[in-house]
Amino acid sequence: MTRVTAPRPRPSGPRTRLSTRSKARKRAVDILFEAELRGGDPLATLEERTQAADPPVREFTRELVRGVVSYQREIDGRIRSVLRPGWTLERMPRVDRNVARIAVYELDWTDMATSVAVSEAVALVQDLSTDDSPAFLNGVLSAIAADRPVPDPSGPDEERRPATGD
Repeated sequence: MTRVTAPRPRPSGPRTRLSTRSKARKRAVDILFEAELRGGDPLATLEERTQAADPPVREFTRELVRGVVSYQREIDGRIRSVLRPGWTLERMPRVDRNVARIAVYELDWTDMATSVAVSEAVALVQDLSTDDSPAFLNGVLSAIAADRPVPDPSGPDEERRPATGD
């Protein structure tokens, strides 16, 4: 069996101190990246990594992977809706695409602060992807965040849904 390696930080100097949640996001990117590269099921890849993990896969990593898988069609639609003509989701670097999916999941289906979701995503692609990726992803996520649903002041919903533009 061929082992697929996940994206590695650039030697130019990734963030030296990652928070626990930042490490969990990075691990979720690794799992989604590997599954996509292998043409496999992200949940099966998550299970493989959970069984073989040292250190253990954090619950937050599992939550992110499961969330992206559960809402991938909607997430991809949100990303596509803000891409400029000539750009497709498939044209984005694989790392950027999966980081964006995690960020959109956090923006639309969790109570994560917009600034945290965007800055964490931008920091990940700064460490893992091309020189153009941070600015590109920041623009994509900022456009998505601008269309983020306004929370209901009467209380939290059972399940957040993105705005549909209707």
